[in-house]
Parts: sequence; C-alpha cells; structure tokens
Amino acid sequence: MINDNSDLAQSSAALIDIGVNLGGSAFTDDIDATLQRALDAGVYQCVLISSDVNESESLIELIADKSEAFPNMLHSTAGIHPHHASSFSDNRAEAVSRIKSLAKEPAVVAIGETGLDFNRNYSPQADQEQAFEAQLTLAAELGLPVFMHERDAHQRQFEILKNYRDHLVDGVIHCFTGDQQALFNYLDMDLHIGITGWICDERRGLELQRLVHNIPADRLMLETDAPYLLPRTISPKPKSRRNEPAFLPWVLQTVAMHRPETEQQLALLTTTTAQRFFRLNSQRDT
Repeated sequence: MINDNSDLAQSSAALIDIGVNLGGSAFTDDIDATLQRALDAGVYQCVLISSDVNESESLIELIADKSEAFPNMLHSTAGIHPHHASSFSDNRAEAVSRIKSLAKEPAVVAIGETGLDFNRNYSPQADQEQAFEAQLTLAAELGLPVFMHERDAHQRQFEILKNYRDHLVDGVIHCFTGDQQALFNYLDMDLHIGITGWICDERRGLELQRLVHNIPADRLMLETDAPYLLPRTISPKPKSRRNEPAFLPWVLQTVAMHRPETEQQLALLTTTTAQRFFRLNSQRDT
C-alpha cells in the first residue's frame, strides 16, 4: 500500500498508466483496493496488458465486472507476447481469428503486447517473428495502435517494422530500456515511447535518464508495468515490494527531473498523449 507519508502520490496531477499487468496472480486478492489506491494517487485510467489470447478474454471480462465501480478507468490490449509466440505458431489461423474478434470489443484499445524478445527466447525467434508480423498485419487491418515489447532484438524488430509502419495508425515501444540508436530509430519511425520505473533505478536506469529528454513530449507516455519494476526512488519501500499503478507518480517525478517540463506540465502532456494514442474518452468519469 501507499505509505502514509507519500505526499507525492497523493498530490500528483491526473495520470494514465499505459501498462499494467492486472490480470496476473499478483493482484488476484485486492484488485478493487489497488484501483482505488490508483485513483487516490491521481491515476484515473489504466491500460491492462494482455500476454496471450486467454488473458485477453479474461481482461475483457474483468473490465466489464469493474465497470460500475470504476467507470471508464480500465482498458485493455489484445494479443500475444513474444514469450508465448510458440502457442500462436501452433494454430495461427485460430489465434488470429480470436484476437480479431476480441479486438472489436469496446474495452480493447490496442493490439499486443507483441514484438520480439531475443534476451530470454522463451519462444524460438522464428515463431516470435511470425506472431509479430501477423499482429502487425491485424493492427493495420483494424486501424488499432500496436503495443510493442522489445528486448535485445532492436535491429530485427526495426527491420520488420519498416515494412509495416506506413500501414499502422500508431505504435508504442512499451517499457523502453534501449540505447540511443534504438531510441532514435523508433522516433524516426514516428513511434511512441513508454517509460517505466526502470528510469528510477540508480544502477541500470542511468542511460535512460540521459536519453529521456530526446523524446518529443507528444510521443512520451508513462507506465508502471506493475507488478514489475517498482520504482527504487520510493522510500520507504512498500512491504510487498509489488509495483502498482498508484506508484506511477514516482516515474513522473524522475522523468521530470531529466526533462525541461515541470511535473504538472509533464503529467498533462503524457495524459493528453495517451488519450490521443489509445483513443480514450478524455472525460474523467471516475
């Protein structure tokens, strides 16, 4: 939970968390409390990340179940993470059909989480590329933005994207942790960039701190990637060590330290960008 002395979380301007893994087991027992803490911290909309088709279905059901208590707060992606690309390759036609059907649900605002992960290679690289290209094709067909993952696969992901970018309405590199060349390549393709608590890490986030000022304000968005990547700037740390949307203000704070905007300005800019990117209702209903 948020600490009693966490004035930052309690006083932040309205924010949108574009990446939350709310469907995982980490939140099974306290989803309502988690969402209320997010609202109390100024995070009034969240995009829930799907890792496979079954989770996409579960997230849509979850959003419907929470719609009365938390109106217009929750939205979702629909797609297959590169870690699960092998399951896609086993039955491609069925997977594409299911994603296409799910993507027509009002709750779904993007295709993904898709992309390439050559760091862990939980699925063979060939399967990852096949699943990625199929989802890019589907996003182009449906006119939906693409929510993308990438780890140690920038060059190949960049090469594939070049073949599709002109047909995509929008795309975001979620949880960007790459180097300057990767950032500039993605920006040259008019892609958006999602920044997480990685930037709050005084060990591995230093390069991102140096790079973040290069991201145009209208292509920068904020996310927690909860329950992962708890900002290391939170003090004292929550006992659970679990990240959650209520901690997004700490990401905002660190990003603002390395950019020309104030925290309030950056909150407004990133919220406006997220609303536009995901075609969200700009009305704060919650």
